[in-house]
Amino acid sequence: MKNKKGIHFEVSERKILLRIVDLVVVFLGIYCVSLFFDFDYIKFDYENSVALILLAFYITIFGTVFEIYDLQKASKFDSTFRNLVITTSIVVLFYLFTPILSPYLPEERTQIIYFYLTIIIPLLFWRVVYINLIESPRFYKRILLVGEVSNIDGLVNALSNFDSNYKIVGFINSESSSIESVKFKGLKEFDAKYFLETIEKERISEVLVASFNSDAIMVEVYHNLMLLLEHGFKIRDYSQVYEEMLHKVPIQFVGKDFYKYFPFSRSNENKLYIFFQRTSDIIFALIGLIFGSFLLPFILLGNLMGNKGPLFYSQERVGKNGKSFSILKLRTMIVNAEKDGAKWAKKNDKRITAFGKFLRRSRLDEIPQFYNVLNGDMSVIGPRPERPFFVNELSRIIPFYETRHIIKPGLTGWAQVKTRYGSSIDDSLTKLQYDLYYIKHRSIFLDFNIFIKTFSTILFYRGQ
Repeated sequence: MKNKKGIHFEVSERKILLRIVDLVVVFLGIYCVSLFFDFDYIKFDYENSVALILLAFYITIFGTVFEIYDLQKASKFDSTFRNLVITTSIVVLFYLFTPILSPYLPEERTQIIYFYLTIIIPLLFWRVVYINLIESPRFYKRILLVGEVSNIDGLVNALSNFDSNYKIVGFINSESSSIESVKFKGLKEFDAKYFLETIEKERISEVLVASFNSDAIMVEVYHNLMLLLEHGFKIRDYSQVYEEMLHKVPIQFVGKDFYKYFPFSRSNENKLYIFFQRTSDIIFALIGLIFGSFLLPFILLGNLMGNKGPLFYSQERVGKNGKSFSILKLRTMIVNAEKDGAKWAKKNDKRITAFGKFLRRSRLDEIPQFYNVLNGDMSVIGPRPERPFFVNELSRIIPFYETRHIIKPGLTGWAQVKTRYGSSIDDSLTKLQYDLYYIKHRSIFLDFNIFIKTFSTILFYRGQ
């Protein structure tokens, strides 16, 4: 059997491609402008190596903060254009005001305009090429799904909504079917008898096995999968792809072999990592409390005008190993907001005051929790602590919910930067998937990623 796979860029490959080519086109732009125009603020040569490295660092960091490397946003010109303008503006601003490492401010202010255009024009040109070439159908990864009909709908929606380049062409029912069997109309079904022919005819790049009962896979389908594997064809398990692409653990598909899905990160027992985390927690907590003290007069004024009541409030939350502690926050709801009992906070909640809405959106209401971090009840990064009432309710409904308590809760976390505020059981399930992914893959790199994405959440005013 001939394997005619097309060219496809994986998610990680596209992210690396964007970052590398961004820097290449900017440096190429600097070289060309200094060569053909009267531009001498910065030149592409060895003497300016430190200044060029600083520029690359700023583009990489601020590009991450302002989401020019978010693949979903990078695939659309309107969001790409907006984010590139913001990123370039901040990069130029910071670059001009760090003259110790970057060149001194030029006497001719037109040099600053040249510098700005030298960055943004090559980036825009390259991103247009990326959208029209790399994001075009010719580079789609064509997938054939093998699984039970009852699970197809949820599987297709989860992957298709994340990556438009991940094209699920159709599926093959892994179970024996009859005329009375349930049919799935949302995706083309191929006959299991023509499995190998379908691979060739549809130019399939990868087979995704999403069968949650391996014993129920038809012998014919199992035999063809083995034959494909022997020919070096790429066959992957759905849960593996789900976790790699969506960065969350698919607990809704985890069965009795749950232990396969939770080989938790060694960082949870790594003494050096734990020491580094606690040290950084103390440093950030002190910085956060100092920053909060400077803002306190303005917050007091806003509370007086828009909150009308106590500024602070405390609430019982569940921490590490299920131990309860009192969390400290700035009050964002009306006084006695839960006189009728505990309720989910939801979008446009009428209990949230005008000033409270601003505090939530800007995440300023979280500042007092730096005291909890300093006290050791919380960490800067980790699953958000929930109230005992909701923990008891969710633990009865959602499997593995208590697993999120094996580490300290956090002021921000992977779930907070990847999804919206939880206001239902379904939202809590999604948050748990992200929390378990964090616990499973916990590392300094992932912590730094969350830290950067938290800045994006604050700057884009996405709190709720």
